[in-house]
Amino acid sequence: MADSLRSSAAALGSRQTIDLPRVFFTIGMMLLVLTVFMFPPAITDIVARNEDWKVFAASAFATGFLGLMLVLVSRGGWSDHVSLKEGFVLTVLSWIVLCVMASIPFMFLGRDAGVANALFEAVSGLTATGATVLTGLDHLPPGMLLWRSILQWIGGVGIVVMALVMLPFLRVGGMQLFRTESSDRSDKFMPRVGEVISLIAVTYLCLTVACGIAYYWAGMTAFDALNHAMTTVSTAGFSTHDKSFGHFDEKAIHWIAIVFMLGSCMPLVLYVKMVRSRSLSVWNDAQVRGFLQIAGLAVFTVTLWYYVRHDEPFWDVLRVVMFNVVSIISTTGYALGDYTDWGSGIMGLFFALMFLGGCTGSTTGGLKTFRLQVMMMTASGYLRQLMSPNRIVVLNFNNSRITNDIATSVLAYVTVMFLSVMVFTIALSFFNLDLVTALSGATAAITNVGPGLGDIVGPAGTYANLDAGAKVLLTIAMLLGRLEFFTVLVVLSRPFWR
Repeated sequence: MADSLRSSAAALGSRQTIDLPRVFFTIGMMLLVLTVFMFPPAITDIVARNEDWKVFAASAFATGFLGLMLVLVSRGGWSDHVSLKEGFVLTVLSWIVLCVMASIPFMFLGRDAGVANALFEAVSGLTATGATVLTGLDHLPPGMLLWRSILQWIGGVGIVVMALVMLPFLRVGGMQLFRTESSDRSDKFMPRVGEVISLIAVTYLCLTVACGIAYYWAGMTAFDALNHAMTTVSTAGFSTHDKSFGHFDEKAIHWIAIVFMLGSCMPLVLYVKMVRSRSLSVWNDAQVRGFLQIAGLAVFTVTLWYYVRHDEPFWDVLRVVMFNVVSIISTTGYALGDYTDWGSGIMGLFFALMFLGGCTGSTTGGLKTFRLQVMMMTASGYLRQLMSPNRIVVLNFNNSRITNDIATSVLAYVTVMFLSVMVFTIALSFFNLDLVTALSGATAAITNVGPGLGDIVGPAGTYANLDAGAKVLLTIAMLLGRLEFFTVLVVLSRPFWR
């Protein structure tokens, strides 16, 4: 795997150069968009007569100035063609720069935020992880709460665009299986990308509006409904209250969250296809079918276990269990009570569910269902090949052939993911964290779930009490997991820059 990484990076470095004006121009435009999103929190604080509006005004000025300078310096750098090498650099550099600039408002929160805390919160927001170092959310300025939700909302749609447009092009983690016209590197690349992004944005906005209206109808305030709609559809998990969804007593709110968390696990392009074909059938998609089967089995198992051991009404048990299972399996990270009190067996199951994630093309993190399916199909094919050496085994996923290239990419991705969990767990252990906290914290960061297990980083806790060094490690882990590992590893390799 290491040799393959070095050879790929060397091949990229030898064949292509990076057009810096093109990269700077694109990042500058992204910063200008981020600047626009800083105004709603400022206006919210002005309406609430909170002085923190000045923080957002200053942050908007700094972000807008940097973005404008990059655009002006690199004017004429716009092009409808992006090389493979530029794709890697642009993907990594844009996420880093956006996270740094998005952290500025947190640095001036006035609660000894510090650089480590600010970066942690911003990265957790834009990567749609949902881990937080902030406490006393019920008393935070409304503008700051809205900013956290906005970061997760724009990060969620950014994740989908990256998964559908860039990662198939970069051939990361088996994503070439989903390579379509949206990732075609032809002369008409940008018009195709523009069409795909427009459809994704409209679908994403419609889901958010529908979720917000449903929350408001069920009893949330307009402000809570807006914030939770953004963090539900992005499967991100930031809440405006310390108790997360435990703050709301209305059962309808919990069921609405379950529906939209599950809905957000589906590929957004699937909704577009459903509208165009005027069909509500999703069962024909192998990935969706596999995800729903795994989620259903997990809910059934935990519900049966919990119901047998507790004298509570069945529908209350189903609601609480389904909420927490869907929250973890979708990598949203909301909490409805503390499921770590349900027993060590359930904690083990929840830990395993952290790795899964939803479907490719959704806002979820984690392994993604298709990779699990490809691994199982590859193992099954290998077993059949062992029993009949002369047999030709052809593997297909959603009418697409699973080539050796795809199988190798998936295996490499999974291997690096688990190695990363191991490395970050060991590193976190040096900050005097117990094994459960270190292991679950590393896993929750890499898979972008948010809450881990145990008393410190579990659903009833936060990451606030960790050392600054541990927060920096987890910040890197969140970004590494969201960028699907190899996107970063290729850029960090020496042959890439020769």
